[in-house]
Amino acid sequence: MHDLKPRSSVASTFDQDPPIDISKFNHETISYDSKSSAYWFYEKSADAFPGQAFGLQVDRILYHTKSQYQDILVLKSTTFGNVLVLNGIIQCTEKDEFAYQELITHVPIMSHPSPKKVLVIGGGDCGVIRELVKHVEDQTVESITMVEIDDMVIKLSTKYLPQMAKYHNHPKLNLIIEDGFKFLRETKLKFDVIITDSSDPEGPAEEFFQVNYFKLLRNALNDKGIVIMQSSENIWLNIRYLRSLIKKCKYVFPNVKFCQCYMPSYTSGQLGLLVATIDESLNLTAPLRTFDRRKEGQLFKYYNQFVHQSSFILPTWAQDYLEQDGESV
Repeated sequence: MHDLKPRSSVASTFDQDPPIDISKFNHETISYDSKSSAYWFYEKSADAFPGQAFGLQVDRILYHTKSQYQDILVLKSTTFGNVLVLNGIIQCTEKDEFAYQELITHVPIMSHPSPKKVLVIGGGDCGVIRELVKHVEDQTVESITMVEIDDMVIKLSTKYLPQMAKYHNHPKLNLIIEDGFKFLRETKLKFDVIITDSSDPEGPAEEFFQVNYFKLLRNALNDKGIVIMQSSENIWLNIRYLRSLIKKCKYVFPNVKFCQCYMPSYTSGQLGLLVATIDESLNLTAPLRTFDRRKEGQLFKYYNQFVHQSSFILPTWAQDYLEQDGESV
C-alpha cells in the first residue's frame, strides 16, 4: 500500500518556502490590469475553447512549481478561495468544487446495486475520495484504490485544499503513485465502479479519451460495473468533439449516457460527464438507492436524487445533435 507522509510533514515542507511577490511573478496566466489596479488569472485555450476566456481576480500566489508531469499553480482568488491550476486550466476552487466532486462520485455509486470496490484514476486533489468516504461510513463501499501519477498534486492539495484532501491517508484507501494506464494494463483486479478524474485531453492526458483506454476500463470492471469520466467538453463548447467522444465510448460500452454539472469556475459554467456500463438493463439516469431529504442534506451540498435524474436532461438541439451519427472512430 502506497501512502504519503503525514499531513504535518507535508505542510511543514511548504511552510518553509518564502512568500511569492506577485509583482515579480512571471506566469502566462497572470497579468496586471491597470484600470482595476489588480492582478488577474485568465484561463485560455485556443484548442478547447477558442475565442473566449475565464478570469479570476488574484489575491495572492500561494505556490508554483513544475513537476515531472505538469505546471502546477495554486493561487488565492478574491471570490473563489484557493484555486488549483494545472497547465493553465482550473481544476478546482474552494467555492464550487463540491458540484463536480459530488456528481462524478455519487451518480455511479448510487446507480450501482452493490458498489463494494471502487477505483479512482487521477483525482490528486482527493475530492472524490472525500465523497467516497461517505459511502464507506455507511458500509456500502468496502475499499478504494486511487492511482495518481503526480504525488505533488496530492501534497499541495493537503496543504492548500485541506477540506478536499482531508482523507488522503484514510485506512480504506490504497493510494498508488503510478501511471493510470500502466496500472490498468497490469492489474488483475476487478472493480464495481471506476471514476476517471483526469486533466483535460492535452499532452499525456489525451490518452484518457481514446478507444484503447475505454477497453482497459471495461477489462477492469465487474459484470455490472459502472465507469464515469469527465468529458472535458460540454454542449456549449466543442459539441462536435463531445459527439465523437461518446461514439468512441459506445464502441466499447453498449450503455452510455451523458450528464452535466453546473459550476461557474469551469469555462461556460458547465462540465460534462460520460457514464457507461456493459449492463444494458441498467438505467444510469435514475438512482437505484436514494436517501431521504434529511440525510441528503447531511451528506451532500449539490447531489440529490432529483439532481441525479435532471443532470441527464439536455436541451433539444444538443440532444438531437449528440444522437446523430458523428465522425468515425
